[in-house]
Amino acid sequence: MPLAIKQSVNSFADFDIAEAIESVTTKLVGYTETVRTLHDRFTPGASVVLIGGLAKERPYPGSTMVTAFNSGITGLVKTLAVEIAPHRINAIHPGVVGDSAKWRDAPEHPHLARTPIGRLVTTAEVVDATDFVLRNTGVNALDLFVDGGLRVT
Repeated sequence: MPLAIKQSVNSFADFDIAEAIESVTTKLVGYTETVRTLHDRFTPGASVVLIGGLAKERPYPGSTMVTAFNSGITGLVKTLAVEIAPHRINAIHPGVVGDSAKWRDAPEHPHLARTPIGRLVTTAEVVDATDFVLRNTGVNALDLFVDGGLRVT
């Protein structure tokens, strides 16, 4: 149940508090409220997947709030795993998705050379990872990175 969020540059040096509040409210408060609102409608096998991002582990210039709220998703998943039990909740943290609308027309993404698999991940791979955490009933409170190994380079 991902929520749309704009990913704008909001660096420490040029910090825009209104934009920061909007971003955190949309992602963290929005995810929490969505789960809370829908929780009483969950079927016995229901599971939740939140979408974070690689900026959680690999900050970049201007990612102050993106890094902060994607890191916050880890804490949110852990607390909700306890609070909505026995329902499961996991997070997917994609890296740069090469065939996404944002990147598919970019000639050479700077992460391409550092990605151990030799390419950027695809939308299909992020969808497959999401399907995995939804299907596998033994997976709960997981941060799953779909980044081609970029976070270790």
